Amino acid sequence: MKVAIIGGTGKMGRWFTKFFLEEADQVVISGRNKEKLAKMKSEFGVEVGDNLNAVKSADRVLISVPIDNFETVIKEIHSHVRPNQVIMDICSVKEFPVKMMHKYIKTGVTLGTHPLFGPNVESIQNQNFVITPTSNEEERFANDFKKWLEERHVNVSVMSPKKHDELMSVVLGLPHFIGVIACDTLLDYANLAETKRAAGTSYKLLLKLNETVVSQDPEFYASLQMHLPNVEKVEDLFCEKSKEWLKAVRRKDKSALAEMMKRLKAKL
Repeated sequence: MKVAIIGGTGKMGRWFTKFFLEEADQVVISGRNKEKLAKMKSEFGVEVGDNLNAVKSADRVLISVPIDNFETVIKEIHSHVRPNQVIMDICSVKEFPVKMMHKYIKTGVTLGTHPLFGPNVESIQNQNFVITPTSNEEERFANDFKKWLEERHVNVSVMSPKKHDELMSVVLGLPHFIGVIACDTLLDYANLAETKRAAGTSYKLLLKLNETVVSQDPEFYASLQMHLPNVEKVEDLFCEKSKEWLKAVRRKDKSALAEMMKRLKAKL
């Protein structure tokens, strides 16, 4: 099988290039940076080219581009998709890219997917992966793709694009929101070098969250906050809850805080 990776020079594009090569597939990649394309060709021995040539020569097409560029790419390639091809995206948001694929691609099969891991993982084994079929044709391919992933010990969830995006408002949007605000607070209030020397388990976890979030691509996370449908509602609730807990602290109401924590423990 020959796989085209549009956006193959990005971090996830590079990860999937290695993955498909390990699966003994042929790989062709495209990207805007010619220097990076040349390096990928030299390092991996893959074919490189522009988006159209990559699509024309492939059996499967994986789109690995920022969501802000997604519609432009789909508009460019849609008329070159063949009836027997499968076009998949790996955006972290699903409603918008699925809608764009349905709008422009009238031949072949499309499928929204979301690998819930970053480019630093060494193996796909035991990772979470979401697929979002929306028609009978997509479901038929999704069933086969799900089996293929599960044979490689991947944890696969099948859901609608809308359900996926609702979940991602909590799974991705909220941790990012907490991480950047906690980091902003610490950098304004504390000497991080000193705090690290006195850090316990909970503070180390907080620092790990901060470092994980802030080290990521700022454009990616900013775009994510713009596109997740319920992220404002979730983050508003977080802010309201923060105020409730702060009120108890300001009142020095030890019993109220303890009761609030007991309720959380019972619910968990």
